[in-house]
Amino acid sequence: MSTSLMVAEKIWNDIESTRSVTDDQLSILHFLFGKNFERASRVVDQRGVKRICGQPSGRSVFQVVGESKKKEEYLCFPEHYCACYSFFYDVVNRGEQLCCKHQLAARLAKSLGACIEVMVSDEELAVMLSQL
Repeated sequence: MSTSLMVAEKIWNDIESTRSVTDDQLSILHFLFGKNFERASRVVDQRGVKRICGQPSGRSVFQVVGESKKKEEYLCFPEHYCACYSFFYDVVNRGEQLCCKHQLAARLAKSLGACIEVMVSDEELAVMLSQL
C-alpha cells in the first residue's frame, strides 16, 4: 500500500471513530485526492450515497450518484472498485488517480455515517452484483 493510501486510511478511521471531520483532515484528504475529493464531498452533501445491505448476510455495496445531468448511479466498493468510466480510465488504465470520486464519496459517507441505508435480500444483492 502506498504512503498516500496509508495516510488516507488513518484519516478515514479517525473520521469513522468520531463521526465528524476536522478542517485539518479535510485539508489532507483534499491534498491527497484533489478535485475528486471536492466532487465527492458535494455528492455526500447532496445525500447521494446509498449503502445497499443484503439480509441476512450483512454484505454490502455502495451505490453513488454521478454528477452528470443523467444522475447515473454507480455501484462501488470504496477500497477496491467502481463501475464508472473514470475508475477504469484514470485509476486502472492510466494510474493518474488513487481512486474515483464515487469511491471517495462512499468512503466519506461511510466514515461520517451519512449513507442512506437500503436493505435488500441477499438474492437481490446478488442480482445487482451480477450486472456489474
